[in-house]
Amino acid sequence: MAPPLNPVPTAPTAAAAAPIGVWRPLAVAAPHFGALLVMFQTETDFNSRLGFMLAWGILNFFWIALLRRPALSAALSLTLVVILVLLSRLKHDVVQMTANFVDLMVIDRDTAAFLFTIFPNLRWSAVGAALVVLPLMYALWWLDPFRIRRLPAAAATLACLAALVGYAFTWPDEAWRGYYDDGYLSKFARSGVTAVSDFANYGFMDSDAVVTERLKMPLEDSCHPAGRRPHIIMVHDESSFDIRQAAGIRTPAGYGSYFNSYDGRARKFLAESNGGPSWFTEYNVLAGLSARSFGRFSYFVTRIAAGRVERGLPLALRRCGYSTMSVYPAFGAFMSARNFQATTGMQRFYDAKDLGAKGVEPDSFFYNSALRLMAEQPPANPLFMFVYLAANHFPWETKFHPELTPSWRAPGNVPVVDEYLRRQAMSVDHYGAFLARLKKQFPAQPFLIVRYGDHQPEFSPGVLDPSLDEAGIGKKLMAYDPRYYATYYAIDAINFEPVKSEAIMDTIDGPYLPLVIQEAAGIPLDPSFEEQKKIMIRCKGMFYACKDGAEARRFNRLLIDAGMIKNL
Repeated sequence: MAPPLNPVPTAPTAAAAAPIGVWRPLAVAAPHFGALLVMFQTETDFNSRLGFMLAWGILNFFWIALLRRPALSAALSLTLVVILVLLSRLKHDVVQMTANFVDLMVIDRDTAAFLFTIFPNLRWSAVGAALVVLPLMYALWWLDPFRIRRLPAAAATLACLAALVGYAFTWPDEAWRGYYDDGYLSKFARSGVTAVSDFANYGFMDSDAVVTERLKMPLEDSCHPAGRRPHIIMVHDESSFDIRQAAGIRTPAGYGSYFNSYDGRARKFLAESNGGPSWFTEYNVLAGLSARSFGRFSYFVTRIAAGRVERGLPLALRRCGYSTMSVYPAFGAFMSARNFQATTGMQRFYDAKDLGAKGVEPDSFFYNSALRLMAEQPPANPLFMFVYLAANHFPWETKFHPELTPSWRAPGNVPVVDEYLRRQAMSVDHYGAFLARLKKQFPAQPFLIVRYGDHQPEFSPGVLDPSLDEAGIGKKLMAYDPRYYATYYAIDAINFEPVKSEAIMDTIDGPYLPLVIQEAAGIPLDPSFEEQKKIMIRCKGMFYACKDGAEARRFNRLLIDAGMIKNL
């Protein structure tokens, strides 16, 4: 039969013959131009831009290998990059650090709950964005005329991934750069390589593979302290240190006595962070362990330790009949604080919402909350209370409650330093008022009060070493220069004489503070703290830094074998 003069093409033939036009190639090219714009706006040098391009290649070729459609793949990749940039900036606004791959590795319900609590409109913003983006993606699915074979796309994905691995090991991400508000995708990509590598080699926590010794498990009825047990109050003094460590700083008359203990001695506390992450020290003083054992995962230490590290000061004190309580100045979901503190033995946890805090409150607010909660407790039962202050938190560019210091006169330093000193003066006044009310409200009850600075303020490196640039300061921070990490700890007492002990040293690493508190209170140590005391004595107050981490790794293994640390 002769073919018809005007044959009707089949559907595939018609699609192939249809003109592509200019808009469809533009739909493929536009996301790539958008990515270039993001790269030049957020990545600051050649190395970081190379990392961005490799990560962009991985994303694009991965989606192409799945979908075969280059326009949709590029649009999905750009969407993910924009989401990462926005979340990274959001994280930096909250905790002064950009997002990295470990955020995905330890993502939990607490993090989502915290974000939706402090940003109540975030949920609706996400819904609105989805309503706009999903129809666009659907349109691209149908309109994209191009198809790319899956095998070459998968090969290109693996090639970009291999190049990224080589790039990440050649130019490893320096932890201090995480505090810079830039380089979002390149830092995220590099951190993925190094984090996965570290996790495969060490897990979350570094510890010896095998030890021959064993810890005895503490017996519940084995704690019989001599004499009356004092109530113990541990005060987390936000960003506080003796700024006279920096040359040329003018301080008010009488400055410095606040850092002295009941015996007139000034003692140093070596924190494991500088400038921001208070939860490092929270882990130190509650678990009695080092955040540095977590390596590059240390930034997430409380989130990782929650439900896993069942050892610490609150648990040790509960064994001796204490009730345990925490007064916390933020939302309990922040860095999994509520769950972490419960894991270490905290029975009651009152966060900012529970306390009725309205934003950042002065120290007096938390001291008054502590006094009110103490008054509700049976007077015969000893109490351990953790009071977490926040008034001296950054920023210092604005005056915090200036009406509380009407007679203040700035000493004449740069404005941030003078504001810092003014807030410290507020802390001194509020602490003095707290002691006076303790004596008045509980006249016959014994108290041991231990204060510590959780870290130095973020501007401290600049006043300690004003001649150094950011890279020089970063290297000193990475080397754990003690000048950048030294704060203070002080012991006070009411109706109680602190017990003398060789463990109450003039300089201690942060993880030893729970041991110091138990010794000063006359509390018998459980086997894990007995072993840690031996480490403290032979290492002269150093913990992680002793023998290049060997003592901490050995101790971590002892706790793992004893069942106090799980799944790390």
